[in-house]
Amino acid sequence: MEVITTFKNKAGEKMNTTRWTFRMTPMRWVFMAIAAAAIAVIIVRFIAGLGATTNLNDQWPWGLWISFDVLLGVALAGGGYGTALIVYVLRRDKFYPIARSAMVTSLLGYIVVVLGLLIEVGQWFFFWRPYVSWGHASVLFEVFWCISCYTLIQVLEFGEVATEKVFKGAHKYLKKAMPVLLIIGITLPTLHQSSLGQLFYIMVGKVNILWWSPLLPLFFLLSSFFVGAGMIIIESSLAGKALKHQVDTSVLQGLVRISGGAMILYVILKIADMSVRGTFAHVLAFDLPSLMFLGELVLGCILPIIIAFSSLSGTRKGLIGFGILTVAGVVMNRFDVLFTGMGSYLNQYGGHYFPAWTEIIVSLGLVSIACLVYLFIAENFNILGHHGSEAVAGKGAKAGTINTTALPDYHERQAGK
Repeated sequence: MEVITTFKNKAGEKMNTTRWTFRMTPMRWVFMAIAAAAIAVIIVRFIAGLGATTNLNDQWPWGLWISFDVLLGVALAGGGYGTALIVYVLRRDKFYPIARSAMVTSLLGYIVVVLGLLIEVGQWFFFWRPYVSWGHASVLFEVFWCISCYTLIQVLEFGEVATEKVFKGAHKYLKKAMPVLLIIGITLPTLHQSSLGQLFYIMVGKVNILWWSPLLPLFFLLSSFFVGAGMIIIESSLAGKALKHQVDTSVLQGLVRISGGAMILYVILKIADMSVRGTFAHVLAFDLPSLMFLGELVLGCILPIIIAFSSLSGTRKGLIGFGILTVAGVVMNRFDVLFTGMGSYLNQYGGHYFPAWTEIIVSLGLVSIACLVYLFIAENFNILGHHGSEAVAGKGAKAGTINTTALPDYHERQAGK
């Protein structure tokens, strides 16, 4: 499918022609069908309430939408700030080919999170109240504000990409604003990523001892950083098939090893925390909680670390294995914290929960919409990396200095070829 838009001046003279494309494939039709079903359920939810579309109850007020769309969505969208930190602050210019696609993926992930929050809130039509009613002592208040502000920052960052094709007059202003936007965009996620861990830290006695820890905010922050590499690998692999775009293996290998280093720190802190709190007996109990805990630690950290620092990280299969295991480990962790970690406490009050089919459809629909939007952006905007950024990346720049003024120019030249 192709659409051409033409802009004319007051005299009727043609000024600019913009071409828009979107290929229709069987998988995209499936995405559209799931998205349409999800939109229908969301409309019913807004009209009839949570009771008509979910299995939530007074004992289980948090369910799939919070765990999947919010807790997991925020974590998996962490690749944007992590990549921005590596590329623009630490000056690892070899990773520039994946910077824009990672930031777009992160933006779409946070839009899913915001939509998930809107759908999950009981009285959704009062979503605006935290903006005017300042509950500054609430962890959720800080999370709400940080996620809202960070999503806005990411929209502005994407504006620098979008204005290479449309509204070109604004491009030079957004390009000048990018250093400030990047600094804010790297800082904000560290606040709400850790605050989501703080949300469960204050639930002393309600979260299973295997997942409750004074270091829970730090664990949430670290895992959101190292899972970014896994998401980027999965995204680049899928983009390679759908968009005929391949990222160089050496780029992904370097990213995997940075992620592996963060994993090593995570595992060391986990072991030290268990040692100080004396929870090894619970880990080796081999009941359901201990098996889930060991599963997320071994599958989500130990095996990816082995892959990251072995020859497997230099192969496509090894990289894909790293990505799948890392993402699966963080998925298990976020689900375990809520369902396994709090399940025994909540069930003692007589409440039980299993997601309704409508909840599953909404979650899948939000992901489908994000995939469709990503595909449209990738086909119409210059987000997929180009090799050769070293020519414009500012050789000799020191780590810790943000120098982005030359980088957009490189994309502009490529787009004009």
